[in-house]
Amino acid sequence: MAKKNKNKEIENEDFMPEEKKSSFSLLQFLKDERTRYITSLVLILFSVFLVFSFISYIFTWQEDQSKLSQSFFSYLFNADIDAENWAGKLGAYVSHILFHNTFGIASLSFVILLIALALRIVNVRWVSLSALIRHIIFITLWTSLFLGFWFEVQYFYLGGAYGYYLAKWFNAAIGKLGTLILLFTTAFAYVIIVFKRALPALKNMLHSMRKEPKLVIELDNIIETDEQSTNDKEDVPAELVEEEILENNEQIENQDIEETLVSKTDDSESNIFIKEIPSETEGDVSLIIERKSDEDKEPYQLSQELVEQFGEFDIRLDAPKYQFPSLDLLDDHNDDNNQVSEEELLANKNRIIETLKNYGIQINQIKATIGPTVTLYEIVPAPGVKISKIKNLEDDIALSLAALGIRIIAPIPGKGTIGIEVPNQNPQTVSMKSVIGSSKFQESKFELPVALGKNIQNEVFVFDLAKAPHLLVAGATGQGKSVGLNAIITSLLYKKHPSELKIVMIDPKKIELSDYAKIENHFLAKLPDEEEPIITDVQKVKNTLKSLTVEMDKRYDLLKEVGGIR
Repeated sequence: MAKKNKNKEIENEDFMPEEKKSSFSLLQFLKDERTRYITSLVLILFSVFLVFSFISYIFTWQEDQSKLSQSFFSYLFNADIDAENWAGKLGAYVSHILFHNTFGIASLSFVILLIALALRIVNVRWVSLSALIRHIIFITLWTSLFLGFWFEVQYFYLGGAYGYYLAKWFNAAIGKLGTLILLFTTAFAYVIIVFKRALPALKNMLHSMRKEPKLVIELDNIIETDEQSTNDKEDVPAELVEEEILENNEQIENQDIEETLVSKTDDSESNIFIKEIPSETEGDVSLIIERKSDEDKEPYQLSQELVEQFGEFDIRLDAPKYQFPSLDLLDDHNDDNNQVSEEELLANKNRIIETLKNYGIQINQIKATIGPTVTLYEIVPAPGVKISKIKNLEDDIALSLAALGIRIIAPIPGKGTIGIEVPNQNPQTVSMKSVIGSSKFQESKFELPVALGKNIQNEVFVFDLAKAPHLLVAGATGQGKSVGLNAIITSLLYKKHPSELKIVMIDPKKIELSDYAKIENHFLAKLPDEEEPIITDVQKVKNTLKSLTVEMDKRYDLLKEVGGIR
């Protein structure tokens, strides 16, 4: 009996009203899904109300204008006053405030903002809300000013009171011509800034308008008269044939040749591209090349149509307020004093020449290319000198230069010279700030750009990590393995958005990558049950790698369903 009573008490507790269990929470009320949907619906209905009010105001403002001089509540609750506006008194008053007293027709842009806000409340990311606000502010102010400038009517402001008085001020300050130039200049600058593809599209349009002569070869006639043309060529002297060929080659050198599609009644011979190769000598048999088109291959236009309809998918909208790290976070090493002196260059040059001369090797020319840590000496040996003979003298040259070690590149690819890399006596420190801030890195179009430093020509070295099948960092103690890893991670953090990149970090030493734990919420990926963002226990690595392979298989299956990458 006691157990039954206990169970009844528990059941009664479960079915107690929620108000008695916990007190009312405003935060929970606002987060409730029903509240969000109701709020979104109210905003959309208010947007429709504003549209009807504004449109009606354009036609009924004269009848309602004299009645709107009263205060809001006096006008709204006065039964003797009627409004001609389709949305009633409230619509007439709101339209008067937003339409007449502020921005005119441009006030319709607020409707778009309300709709976007309503969609965002229910987690529909139609567009970036912050970007939309910036665009609406500019478009509203510019449209109001333009209408106020173009329609100077005091009894009805198409641009609102703001547009009318601001245009009047600009006309007095810089004149009507100056105001017009200002309007079109700001509009053009806005288009260039917002639509980055405007200039390339304009260039392509101008390029396509150029009329270039084209030589069109009708292959049907070539096929029909092939034998006849061959017989005619036999009657022409060989010298004339060669001259005609040379003239034709000069004429069509910079022209496009369009191949026409020849249709046959036989299905097996359909879709064949035929092109004639002219003979260069008398009596040669003409060659006809047949290329069958791939009938199974159909143009895949669905993705292109979707892009034209909806635009490119911007993955960065998931975190629109994210700010990329500033270059001020990186240290700047000014090593301008550690320059290679002219005395050092001349001394190394003379020692190289003297060492090679002792072994009977003559040099015609030597050139020095100064890098931040190494100087490359390019030598041009005299004719008859074997490259292997110079390469075997690597230790002797290092001994004469009193260098820790040199490297001989024999020969340098694409130059026809032999390179000798000699460490500088006072090497410079290449700062990560100078590498990340370089135009080569900032303007890189790589998927995963990585800047590792500067090469022998003192140029920033950037490569695409996505094009590297595997990356192995190895070396003895003090050779810069940790510096290389930090350079890779830093490059990715400065170039990629958190929605574009996730990193799994494994640090058995527990100290190498510990500083990156601060970016856990942005870039680091971990298993749901893991507490630490960086894996330090080797036993847990297996589960993480397995989860990565599962994710990779899911993506492969997804690509398989859509037919692969086109």
